Amino acid sequence: LANMISGSEAQFAVLMNQKAQELGLKDTHFTNTSGLHDSNHYTTPTDMAVIMAYAMKNPICSQVLSTYTYTTAPTPQHPQGIPLVSNMYSRMYGNEVEGVIITGGKTGYTGEALQCLVSYAIKDGNRYVAVTTGATNKWSCVYDTFELYRNYALTAN
Repeated sequence: LANMISGSEAQFAVLMNQKAQELGLKDTHFTNTSGLHDSNHYTTPTDMAVIMAYAMKNPICSQVLSTYTYTTAPTPQHPQGIPLVSNMYSRMYGNEVEGVIITGGKTGYTGEALQCLVSYAIKDGNRYVAVTTGATNKWSCVYDTFELYRNYALTAN
């Protein structure tokens, strides 16, 4: 996608940094599209929450971030298509916290940040974003997210 949109991954990173500036992000800089570690590629949980809230306002991004499974179009090599499963939704249903529906999200991992999860949820028409980082296994970031929603979204007026 980066090549199709801007000709190269490096040029797409320029666009990503321009969007970060437009969103007012102060502690984010992109060097690649994968999110893999680079000393000049960084963000904060706060900036990641802003990115998620912005992405969920875009209908296409919201659809992608909210999709449990997707099967690609058939090809000669894969006549049934290729089934893809959301990493986040392979670890949760989204309704584990009573009264809160997690409607989208994205997992992540680097050796430096460990297991991470940014998610978007709705309770009584109010929207919430939770960011968890530093988990030593793929389940801790999910359970931490549930606790955040349980302790903050359920107590919010």
